[in-house]
Amino acid sequence: MTELAGKRILVTGGTGALGSRIARQLSEAGAHVVLTGRNGAKLQELGISSELFTLDLALPGAAESLLNTVTSAGQLDGIVIAHGLVAFGPVSELEVGTLSTLVAVNETSAIELIRAAIPALVSAKAAGSDPFIVTISGVITDMPTAGMAAYGASKAGLKAFVSAAQRELRREGIRIVDTRPPHTETGLASRAIAGIAPTMPEGLSPDAVATRIVTAITADEKDVPADAFS
Repeated sequence: MTELAGKRILVTGGTGALGSRIARQLSEAGAHVVLTGRNGAKLQELGISSELFTLDLALPGAAESLLNTVTSAGQLDGIVIAHGLVAFGPVSELEVGTLSTLVAVNETSAIELIRAAIPALVSAKAAGSDPFIVTISGVITDMPTAGMAAYGASKAGLKAFVSAAQRELRREGIRIVDTRPPHTETGLASRAIAGIAPTMPEGLSPDAVATRIVTAITADEKDVPADAFS
């Protein structure tokens, strides 16, 4: 079992429905949360006792800069990568800018965070911690969906990276947990950067999904597929 009390954990996407709930649950369990998001005012409004960083992880070098700042201030025991964007529409209407933004946010920035965090998490392991990284690739990676090809590709790329990195980093004592929740009522679909969301059945409660992800951290799980959320 991974103990959360006293651990310093970075959570990205802090103002999102999942990121904010995961951060709050970690804080309530005694963790020291380092919270990031693009809107500083909204981060403050959460009222979570934490270190706050306002930045856009889609910008080149932002992920590495964040990790350098965070790790210079103390030991880092874990990361929850909860930021992301979505877009809808047929492939024939996909714009290059939309694709680039999806890949930059959902895939490249997450990969850069993982890569940049390795030295700090190795040091945490040497200090007796149980370092971890959580990714939220989502059910889309196992169920490619028409009208969401670009979004699915950006998430599938992250999952492929994580699958290989898990095998490499376990030798360093770093656990990567990929989680793939089904459609969840986060409101992300209403903030799509392109297209209009299709009609979908009611999704899962973000509170329940956040709780399941935190449980995966404490229970030392390595993979949380969609059916694990039911």
